[in-house]
Amino acid sequence: MNIYRGLSALPEFKNSVITIGSFDGVHQGHYKILKRLQQLAEASDGVDVVITFHPHPREIVYPKDNDLRILTTLDEKLEYFRKAGVSNVVIVPFTIEFSQQPAVQYIEQFLVARFNPGYVVIGYDHQFGFNRAGNVHLLEMYSRKHNYQVVRIEEEEIKNITISSTKIRRALQANDIEYANKLLGHPYLIRGRVVTGNRLGHHIGFPTANVEIADTKKLLPADGIFAATATIGGIEYKGMLYIGLRPSIDAEEEHRVQMHLFDFNRQIYDQDVSIELFKFIRPDRKFPNMEELKVAMEADELAVREYFLTKDQNTAEVATVILNYNGKSFLERFFPFFDSNRFSKQTTYLIDNASSDGSVKWVKANFPDVQCITLTENHGYAGGYNEGLADIKEKYLALVNSDIEITPEWLTPIIDMMEADERIAAVQPKILSETRRTYFEYAGAAGGYMDLLGYPFCRGRILHNVERDTHQYQSNEPIFWASGAAMVIRNDVFQQMGGFDADYFAHQEEIDLAWRVLLSNYKIMVCPDSVVYHVGGGTMSYSSPQKIYLNFRNNLITLIKYLPGADLLPVLLTRWFLDTLAGIRFILKFELANTLAIVRAHFYIYGHLGAIIRKRKKVSASYTRRSLRQLPGVYSGSIIFAYYLQWKHKFSDLFRHEKQS
Repeated sequence: MNIYRGLSALPEFKNSVITIGSFDGVHQGHYKILKRLQQLAEASDGVDVVITFHPHPREIVYPKDNDLRILTTLDEKLEYFRKAGVSNVVIVPFTIEFSQQPAVQYIEQFLVARFNPGYVVIGYDHQFGFNRAGNVHLLEMYSRKHNYQVVRIEEEEIKNITISSTKIRRALQANDIEYANKLLGHPYLIRGRVVTGNRLGHHIGFPTANVEIADTKKLLPADGIFAATATIGGIEYKGMLYIGLRPSIDAEEEHRVQMHLFDFNRQIYDQDVSIELFKFIRPDRKFPNMEELKVAMEADELAVREYFLTKDQNTAEVATVILNYNGKSFLERFFPFFDSNRFSKQTTYLIDNASSDGSVKWVKANFPDVQCITLTENHGYAGGYNEGLADIKEKYLALVNSDIEITPEWLTPIIDMMEADERIAAVQPKILSETRRTYFEYAGAAGGYMDLLGYPFCRGRILHNVERDTHQYQSNEPIFWASGAAMVIRNDVFQQMGGFDADYFAHQEEIDLAWRVLLSNYKIMVCPDSVVYHVGGGTMSYSSPQKIYLNFRNNLITLIKYLPGADLLPVLLTRWFLDTLAGIRFILKFELANTLAIVRAHFYIYGHLGAIIRKRKKVSASYTRRSLRQLPGVYSGSIIFAYYLQWKHKFSDLFRHEKQS
């Protein structure tokens, strides 16, 4: 996300889609606006720009108003914009001079001259300029002259947004944290820096981090104890939060914000901390002595731990399993995020494919609770998981690549979905790029699909065209395959299917498994409410000749194994022709190694045809074959034809009926 603080160094925006506002709270109503902004930008090949103000306009217009309390500081607001996928944020210094611009000057010299908008997304009652003389009608009057369109946010939406902000403040002041969070769409956030205290907490067995709030105008809930999490250095820790005047100790005049982190013993002075509130436990009160205060805090800790234990009512056991081969650098980078997992009934396992880089030693030293399964040789993705999962008994298997950054709640919506429907065998989260976090990631995106020629693609990625995530694919949908980068599968189904085909070694083994799952009348789903971030190509580049070889080889094996007899020969002949064109294309790009990889893949098929036919016979004995047209998650055409001849580069171009939710 690009952040521009001030107007002096703005780039030359072209065809921008802009919206303007304070966005205090960045709550659910605001998310609707941001989503619309991004969708318009994507559809018009433009750039989305959020224009906000600092300080809050009320601070400037009414400088003697000391009652102003904000829901989000500027830094918090920017963080929510980033998480929402906003591309550009312009922070306009709000001054008396700025507020006194005539309305027409505001349009022509501020909005048009600086942002060159193609669209202006604005509320029906938005007013601007000196004496608030400008409104939506004036913007619309000047739209033809300056070649932009005004997208009005309807009255009902604006009313909901206004009511929402007011309700959020009232809920926080009444310590109805859970209702406030529901309106916000995220836990209420307090940011600050850890400062030195008097260490009294250490003496009574409850060391606390004293947090100096970043902005004194930040709205704090009423005094009391809260269930909360604190994120320090990107890692989230559970604990209990105290807000109050410490009446049992010294009855201060200024509120203290103190966080006791569970199972934590590091020094974190001068570090930034982000605290998210989840539940109010009890109001602040004065105790007659330190012993009674300690007893009360012990009861508070039990209550908070119980809350986090039962917050997720789902009691299903999950094994989070990371497969590793010489991925120590990724483990060091991403393993700490697994400590942030809020799902209470999960155990983390590492299956190591005979690494030589000290991976296992590092995990055992830094994460002693992780159960390590060490294999004596590198069995690849397919064989490694088969070997390692044999003795894991949890109901669900969450298979996660070592180059995946999970989010704290990623398991909860997936397990909820699977517990509600026993026919769902596997679920994939939404997979976004770890480096370009507002874009889908190649390996899975928002769910795996197939075309009638057996080419896999994704909701959000066709061939090498990866879409930006504007929540355009936010519905839960049946899919053909779930990405091996991150998916959850029922343990009994995985074993029933015989696991992965170990001969694949790596790449498309999840598609082979998915085909068996679908032929067994189970469902595979995508759950976009669950989000993970994937580096992609971490162990082998997407353009690697070896990866191209494995993808072409394994895809052809899969087609021979599963296609009905009437479809097999026509598809294989067409694929031979298209694979030849792909090889010629690589030659024209002087990528001869990639052409050779395709040739190698085909010669492997010719040389191992007997073994592949035996696999086909084994499938015939166990499953009833069905045409691809009869299976979910299949495009009834060719994505090669659609992409290169019909210019359909987005998933929504293929599936016009796709729900836009």
